[in-house]
Amino acid sequence: MRLALFQPDIPQNLGAALRLGACLDAPVDVIEPCGFPLSDAGVRRAAMDYGVLARLTRHPGWADFLAAPERKAGRLILFTTKGAQALHAFEFQAGDTLLFGRESSGAPPQVHAAAQARLFIPLAPGARSLNLTVSAAIALSEGLRQINAFPTRAPTV
Repeated sequence: MRLALFQPDIPQNLGAALRLGACLDAPVDVIEPCGFPLSDAGVRRAAMDYGVLARLTRHPGWADFLAAPERKAGRLILFTTKGAQALHAFEFQAGDTLLFGRESSGAPPQVHAAAQARLFIPLAPGARSLNLTVSAAIALSEGLRQINAFPTRAPTV
């Protein structure tokens, strides 16, 4: 299971997503352009000490992401406030890529059209949306739970 961020606007969210991916052993794809300068030094700074554990793939654009070999492995699952199905009612598969749109504007029509599923995270009445990385953590956790793929490690004492 992979995480993909479509043209992220906020570097701190990218950093948190890299940490999430590193901790849960999920590769992270970034589809550029970003709303901030994205250099190798910037990625290292955003990921902090999790950078060595993070598996980041940068794609110069949407078409490059769609054509990437790692993209062909499974379904593209878009998380959006305009989703058609609730996250908890969806059956995830190991090869799924969980895609999240821009913080400022979501995902454009061509991204919606490419997705095999469009999901939403149910929220309390009056709540509009969650932070991007909070949404990614909820989605990735549910997906990993369903396919029994959480990382394993010995408990610390």
